[in-house]
Amino acid sequence: ALRERLALAQRMRDFAVTELGLPDNRSYRSFSDLQRPAAVWNVVAAPALSLTLKTWCFPVAGCVGYRGYFDRQRAEATAARLRAAGHDVLVYPVPAYSTLGRLDWLGGDPLLSTFIGWPEGELARLIFHELAHQLVWVRDDMTFNESYATAVERLGVQRWLAAHASAAARDEYARIEGRRAQFLALVRAARGELEAVYASDRPEDERRAAKARVFEQLRAEHRRLRAGEWAGFAGRDAWFEHANNAALGVLVAYDEWVPAFERIYRRCDGSFGCLHAEARRLAALPEAERHARLRAAEREAAPQP
Repeated sequence: ALRERLALAQRMRDFAVTELGLPDNRSYRSFSDLQRPAAVWNVVAAPALSLTLKTWCFPVAGCVGYRGYFDRQRAEATAARLRAAGHDVLVYPVPAYSTLGRLDWLGGDPLLSTFIGWPEGELARLIFHELAHQLVWVRDDMTFNESYATAVERLGVQRWLAAHASAAARDEYARIEGRRAQFLALVRAARGELEAVYASDRPEDERRAAKARVFEQLRAEHRRLRAGEWAGFAGRDAWFEHANNAALGVLVAYDEWVPAFERIYRRCDGSFGCLHAEARRLAALPEAERHARLRAAEREAAPQP
């Protein structure tokens, strides 16, 4: 079974180079069994009345809205200190991470036991996402980096499934993607409500009470979906159980500019080479101008009334 999954991953890896314009290097050409459930555990934190993530800064990656630990106990210790300081905090397992192509001389980023058994579409998404980080990365702009990689994975997996996957794999992905879309719709709605609450000039105790109501409504909507359209699917239960500002903040980073990048891809007539070139041009701009151009593309992507 493992041999078959590794062979599938190599076909995806070749596809990433030939069809998606992603790096042709040693990453995802080897395999490592980590003997643990996650590659790292990330800690994310946000103030009690804000969705803005606390950032940590590192020499190569720049400033990002999370801190990763190979040891879960160390992650939980950092989380405890942040909670004591009044932050909303989340610790979550991460199946893979990118070394941004800097360690190709050591063999690159391996396929890992933490994700090799995922459904076909999800495996493709992860490989395409992490390779996209090797192609375009902007120091100190986590939202740009993650949104670009998420757009590449989404567009890339659509092309992979259409060309290479079985009908069963396409159906499985459609079910997963349908739940993911509903999940993100709930999150975006809650995010909008919370941003309005936090930006108001109401007294702090009223804003905290309003925050609690938004999160309770969010959990109620999840329970409704799980009992209805999701037919008992429990894969999001842990996220909703621990949902807070930090949990929403990190999702925003992965989702914020995805519609803008998808609009750029359509403007490129479906050319990944063009998409990557446009991403590099945006990456070279000052942050304010980069975000302004993404906002303009996002407006183009929005459905017209």
